[in-house]
Amino acid sequence: MANRKPDEPPKGAPAWQTTFGDLMNLLLCFFVLLFAMSTIDEDKQEQIAASFNQMFSVFDAGASAIGDGMLISNGVSQLNELDDFINSTGKMESGEIVDDDVAKVQEQMEEAQMEESEELSEKIQEAIDEKDMGREIDIEITSQYVQLTLKGALLFDSGSTLLKDEAKPVLDQVGAILERYAEGTIEIEGHTDNVPMSGAKYSNNNELSSGRALSVFDYLLSVTNLDPAKVKHSGRGEYVPVADNSTAEGRTRNRRVEIKIYNSLSAY
Repeated sequence: MANRKPDEPPKGAPAWQTTFGDLMNLLLCFFVLLFAMSTIDEDKQEQIAASFNQMFSVFDAGASAIGDGMLISNGVSQLNELDDFINSTGKMESGEIVDDDVAKVQEQMEEAQMEESEELSEKIQEAIDEKDMGREIDIEITSQYVQLTLKGALLFDSGSTLLKDEAKPVLDQVGAILERYAEGTIEIEGHTDNVPMSGAKYSNNNELSSGRALSVFDYLLSVTNLDPAKVKHSGRGEYVPVADNSTAEGRTRNRRVEIKIYNSLSAY
């Protein structure tokens, strides 16, 4: 029986290689088209380069790129000190660059807010001095607001939310100040001492402080053109004392109404 000659493989590359090559060519053309259609933000690149130059000096010539060249230019024997240098500067630790930038922005923002509060406080203080109301109104400032504090004994009788007649001229002046200087939110807060309510219209200090804040709110809106949407009122009860409730003097100080005038840079 004659031996059968084995089948020879077809000449040329296998069919799958041809298909694969065509696919790779198509993908190459696709990515070339994507790159050709893309645009490069040169301004952003310059900002990134400037940021790296400032933080790491990586674009400075010579050995001054790291540690004034001491770690590199003096030879490879100094490289074992590179880790200590990096940790000591803190510039290359993970996430710290971003944290430092955020902290700087926050610090600058707080400084700007405090400057605005100080300017607002000076204007309000001048208005108070002109009307000789320094004994009735105390002023405090934060980076968020200027606070006017009115004594509770000036505004209300014990256990009452009805404004005294002698308090109204003072509130008239406060209203004029708010109309002139308040650009942002105004917050009126009522505060009490910690003596429990007994035999009065209000069952507890929370209700009393809320009622007093509301009375001041209603009166100021009745004598001014303030936008009610920008004026808030709340009762804080006995929970935010400014003095010791164990003394009569301390309890008197705690019975108060605070009016916070938020500056235009605050979050309110």
